[in-house]
Amino acid sequence: MTRKLSDDFVKKVASKLSKANGAYAKVYPGEPTSRQPVHTLYGGAHLFKAATTARIGELAAKSFAQYAPTPEILAQALGFDASRALIDTVHRRVAAKLQREAVEDFRIDFEDGYGNRPDSEEDSCAEFAAQELAAGMQAKSISPFIGIRIKPFSEELKRRSIRTLDIFVSTLAKATKGKLPDGFVVTLPKITVAEQVAALVKIFEPLAKANKLKSGSLKVEVMIETPQSIFNDDGQAALSSFLHAAAGRSVAAHFGVYDYTASNNITAAYQSMDHPACDFARQMMKLAFTDTGLWLSDGATNVMPVGPHRAGASGPLSPKQEKENIEVVYKAWQLSYAHIRHSLRHGFYQGWDLHPAQIPVRYAACYMFFLEGLEAASKRLKNFIDKAAQATLVGEIFDDAATGQGLLNYFIRAMSCGAIEEKEVLATGLTLAEVRSRSFVKILAGRRPR
Repeated sequence: MTRKLSDDFVKKVASKLSKANGAYAKVYPGEPTSRQPVHTLYGGAHLFKAATTARIGELAAKSFAQYAPTPEILAQALGFDASRALIDTVHRRVAAKLQREAVEDFRIDFEDGYGNRPDSEEDSCAEFAAQELAAGMQAKSISPFIGIRIKPFSEELKRRSIRTLDIFVSTLAKATKGKLPDGFVVTLPKITVAEQVAALVKIFEPLAKANKLKSGSLKVEVMIETPQSIFNDDGQAALSSFLHAAAGRSVAAHFGVYDYTASNNITAAYQSMDHPACDFARQMMKLAFTDTGLWLSDGATNVMPVGPHRAGASGPLSPKQEKENIEVVYKAWQLSYAHIRHSLRHGFYQGWDLHPAQIPVRYAACYMFFLEGLEAASKRLKNFIDKAAQATLVGEIFDDAATGQGLLNYFIRAMSCGAIEEKEVLATGLTLAEVRSRSFVKILAGRRPR
């Protein structure tokens, strides 16, 4: 065997690579291993109470029962082109999800859903909302994920925003004796410069310390809804600077469709989830944030599935009025369904909902998306696991773990939101313990002969 490079030379080159690879791994640790909600529901802070998410769940279930009482009607309403068995499964699982956990994630909104009010009023509202959240934590009536959206850190609103955050967190911590809800996050909207993210993060630790919260417990969720959040004034991509400014405190990036399109001078008639300008922003978000550990979320459909007629003191609705209500709701449902499928095709597995009647469509779209590909994905993952296991069995190196992790993520997401059941996961040849490890590399390590 002939070699011309000395061991010392190779060692020096490898050492430099180790530093670079280590730095890369810190920035790109891979996909998050924790559960990601499939939606975030926003509600004005002035309306939030301890039982809000439970009540919203009841309204979502009522809407589903009223407008999609059978699988056939659901298929007609959303334009499903699928087998009867698949439609039956989707309908049954959506109904069960709405009863079990209709709202996965909720934002107590002090921004667009609240508006600009006198300082005394927002002070009182921040205090009241925090007390209600504490009561909801005690009663176990809140959603699995929850947080607040503060106002932007613009020159006009920065002090108001910081004050609201201080009052809310301090009131909550006092009521709960220093405990935050699981999955609590602070959403920062309309970011234009990375310094706004850095400023929020700088506030976190003193605020946590003053309220005896666990160090590092306050997290930020950035909103991408301005042109300057895509490119800065030097023409450089700005998204990565937000990640660095967050200093390890960021957990998600949410896309704000309507502020973004409006900022791009797109008229209201064309401000839509599927506008090409939005697809460009989404792709930029994917490129900047993939494998950084951030969840990505899309925006919302702003056409509400609410019929024009309501029964009142004068009596029930006429058949004509009921028909008009159904037509309006189905048209809005179909638009929402198309938008959610558009998001899913672009690799955005979470999105906003603005009304309880949108929630059934969220789950119907996600469930249909995952179940349509279940058989093919099951076969592919089983074959992939077998191939990887055989490679490790004979001492070879299996280096396509990224593909395996991608397949595994499909099942993790589908199971987490309720689209598939445990028995369907087991058909891949994996155990539930292996799936819950959320790591393809760990699965291979566990199957390697001792």
